[in-house]
Parts: sequence; C-alpha cells; structure tokens
Amino acid sequence: MPTDRASGLAAYVAVTAAYWAFMLTDGALRMLVLLHFHTLGFSPVQLAYLFVLYEIAGVVTNLSAGWIAARFGLTATLYAGLTLQVVALLALARLDPSWAIGASVAYVMLVQGASGVAKDLAKMSSKSAVKLLAPKGGDGLFRWVALLTGSKNAVKGLGFLLGAALLGLAGFVPSVLGMAAVLAAILIAVVLRMPSGLPTGRKDAAFREVFSKNRNVNWLSLSRVFLFGARDVWFVVGIPIYFYAVLSDGSEAGNRMAFFVIGSFMAVWIILYGAVQAAAPKLLHARARGAAAIVADAKTWALALSVVPLALALLTLAAGSPAPWLTALLVAGLLVFGAIFAVNSALHSYLILAFTEDRRVTMDVGFYYMANAAGRLMGTVLSGASYQLGGLPLCLGTAAAMVALSAWGAGHLRAEPAARPA
Repeated sequence: MPTDRASGLAAYVAVTAAYWAFMLTDGALRMLVLLHFHTLGFSPVQLAYLFVLYEIAGVVTNLSAGWIAARFGLTATLYAGLTLQVVALLALARLDPSWAIGASVAYVMLVQGASGVAKDLAKMSSKSAVKLLAPKGGDGLFRWVALLTGSKNAVKGLGFLLGAALLGLAGFVPSVLGMAAVLAAILIAVVLRMPSGLPTGRKDAAFREVFSKNRNVNWLSLSRVFLFGARDVWFVVGIPIYFYAVLSDGSEAGNRMAFFVIGSFMAVWIILYGAVQAAAPKLLHARARGAAAIVADAKTWALALSVVPLALALLTLAAGSPAPWLTALLVAGLLVFGAIFAVNSALHSYLILAFTEDRRVTMDVGFYYMANAAGRLMGTVLSGASYQLGGLPLCLGTAAAMVALSAWGAGHLRAEPAARPA
C-alpha cells in the first residue's frame, strides 16, 4: 500500500499513463480490423466473428486475472497486458492477403483473442489500483475512478479516429507495425519509471475466491452484462457498416471519405462518453449524497437510457430507406445515448469498488469485468446477426431490450455499510 499521498498519486499517474497508451492502440486496432476486412468483402456476420474470440478471451481472462493479480501483484498483470498487446500487433502484421477468407478469419480471431487477454489484464490492473490508491475520505474514490475511466475512453476515442486515418493514409501493415513500436517504447518507459505503492501479491490467494458471495457484486455484474451488450449490439458492426453503405460509392476516394467519417463519429462518440464519465461525480452531486441515493441512480439512469435506442429503432423502421435527415438524427440520437450510457457506466465503475473490500478488490473487479466482457461478447454476436437479419432497426431494438434488462438487474442493488458514501 502507498505510504503517503505523494507516492499514491505517482503510482496512479503511472498506471493511468500505461492504460492510456494501451487503449489508444486498442481503439485504433478495432477500426483497422473492422474497416480493412469490410473492404475485403467480409459479411457482417464474418466481421462479428473477428471479434468473438476477443470477447471470449475477456471473459476467461477477467475470471482468472483477479486471482493472478492477487497472487503475483498488480504490476505483473499490467506489464503482461502491455507486452501481449505488442506481440498481438506484430502477429497481425504477418497476415497474408493471399490466404483464403476462412484462414484469414481464423488467424485474425486468434490474434484478436490474444489482444483481448491483453486488454483485460491491463484494465483489471488499472481499475483495481484505483481502489487501493484513491483517497479514503469524501468523494475521492468516485472522482478517481471516474477520471481514470473517462480519460481512458477519451483516449480510446482518439484511437478510433487514428485507426481509420492510418488505414486511409498508410495502409494496414505499416499502421499495425507503427503502433507496436510506440507501445513497446511506452512499456519500457513505464517499467523503468513505475514507483512503489502497488501490492506485490499474497501467496495464499485461492482461485475459488474469484466467485463473489456479495449479492451486490453479483447483481451489479448481471446489470453490467446487459448494459454493455446494449452498446455493442449496434456499435461493433451495425452502425459502422450502415454508415459505410450510406457514405461510400465503392471508389478509393469514396472509401477514404467513408473511413474518415466513420472513424470521426466513433471517436467523437467515445470521447463524449469519456468526458461525461469523468464529470459524472459533479453531474450527480456525489459529494453531497449518500450511498443509498447513488445505488438508486443505477436503476433510474438505466431506464432513461432504454428510451433512446427504442425511439431510434422506431424512427429507422418508419423511414424505410437511408436518407440524409435520418443519418443526422441517428448521429444526434446516438450521441445522446453515449452521454446517458456514460453516466450509467460511471455509476457501475464506482459501485463495484464501493461494494468490494480491499483484500478482495482484484478478484471482485475481475469477476465484474468478466461480466462486462460477457456483455460485449453477447453484443458482438448479436450485432452481426441482427444487422444481417433485420438491419439497423433490429440492432437498435435489441439494444433497448437489453438496457431494460440492465435496469432490472440494477433494481436489485441495496445500499450496505460496505458501500461508503460517495
């Protein structure tokens, strides 16, 4: 544990910097893979398959990463995540365009699976560190976790824009190799400059401890499954492919313009999401409110979120075919979805740390992010399938139903003494 505020702050800054670097490459890689393989003729379902192993790896990794961190220390899992991402980027650069589609899909799925392991090792390490490093009084925990999560998403949003721009300007392989080199340099710098202050692990940590007996942790995790499934069911495949169909005429210039617009939208969405997350403690007046009010907010904000995709689904269904006015309304509506979604996500990120104890933090956070990854997996699969079966209206309608289920799960949360006032 940190011995004073200065060492705790230094460790927090180092962890946040490493997490930023990782998420920049993670966002860029997502757009590079999606848009590159779409231009090669992959169907929506095949595109979804490219990310399935990434999400499956997240489920498995988060379940075990909490125990690994508890046993070997948080810095070990953080460094492992960054290193594995560098290896995944280098492997992706070896993809041979002459391979058959089936071989390409299988190879990219495996590489994306390694990247998924890397992402969740880094995420679990960073989020657990906040619980241990944040000030114990006032709304310190809510502010620190909101800042880490919000800034991470803003950086990931820049990664979406970076990936789309790099694909149009430099091509797939040079872009991937460049990101691997930059991330490797940052990894070396973080290893050399990481201050003391994070736990080094305890040898008596048993794997069975990863399964939480805390009812609030379990209900919050269930709510998280449906919340992130509702986001990814339109975000992963549906909206990018819909916008590409509207914007591109199939020419090289048309593709570049479509890439730029899609990347810009995804970036703005994620950056807005991150900014609202970081501001959530102020928006909710967290300092002046108790744990019971914050817990109740989780259900209220989820119900408010469910209205947005339902309205957009009905609007898109009524319109029938794409039109400029419809595209403008979709952009505006999805940005509103992003802002409300960010408040929901910030509440969840705070509550998981408030509900857990210091000695169980890595395992409860790992279990919770296992649920997060399960939601993304479900959303990813449904994104390709629902778009192929019913287009964008079905994607958005599915999202509305999943948010409603998230609100149902949040409604079972109860304020407890373990959940300190925000």
